Amino acid sequence: MLHMLRILILFGLVFSGCGVQSQQLIDPNGKSIEERFLLPKGYKRIFVETGSFQEYLRSLPLKRYGEKVRYYDGSIKDRDVYVSVVDMEIGKSDLLQCADAIIRLKAEYLYEQKRFDEIGFHITNGMYVPFKKFTEGYRVRVSNNRTEWIRTERKGRDRAVFDEYLRFIYTYAGTLSLSRELRPVEDEDIDIGDIYIIGGSPGHAVIIVDMAEDERTKEKIFLLAQSYMPAQEIQILKSFEHISPWYIHRKNSDLITPEWEFKKGSIKRFYW
Repeated sequence: MLHMLRILILFGLVFSGCGVQSQQLIDPNGKSIEERFLLPKGYKRIFVETGSFQEYLRSLPLKRYGEKVRYYDGSIKDRDVYVSVVDMEIGKSDLLQCADAIIRLKAEYLYEQKRFDEIGFHITNGMYVPFKKFTEGYRVRVSNNRTEWIRTERKGRDRAVFDEYLRFIYTYAGTLSLSRELRPVEDEDIDIGDIYIIGGSPGHAVIIVDMAEDERTKEKIFLLAQSYMPAQEIQILKSFEHISPWYIHRKNSDLITPEWEFKKGSIKRFYW
């Protein structure tokens, strides 16, 4: 609770004086992350490969500027911690929380690329659950902490099977399981798609969705996205910096976001 209080106090102090700067770096008419969030003078977006996960994240569609984040039950998140909302339907169950949102982004990217055999995640008891098994008609029976594969007639790669798979993963995965299957990243090597994560209960995770670099000093800045509890739409976070919503990358330092503080060494990345 103390670290959350510190975050809230600092958030209030910093944002009382940086709203103008935030507005200058936002194009309200931009329909994607890349189009909406402008760069501070002297910065250039880092190169990403066409068709890569990094390009997918940078191109995420956004709701109309000024839209509020909605919880799974339709109510509004009225906390002043975000600048835009990702245009992605989240369902009507309390499932898509912080780790689930990151899992969703990776899974949706691979599904869009038709890389079905690469979609797979561990659940909290350590079991690896690949989407391929669902396409073959298998499902996981859960009894207490025991799991086993059972055969069903629900086969295929269609959206209904994929959504069923995702709902299962959201239900039985979390920051703890996600943290275990990610690999650590050296602080100076951070990239779009990297994740700041604290595994546990409570735990939290946010993902880098865009990055730029000062052409002279090589200082990096980045944008962060998150979901939170209870389940809510994915949102682009404000930052504590004078160049909000961009975060300045400070090597080997803690990262303070509006709703969580990550200690140094919290950066991880998906295996590919």
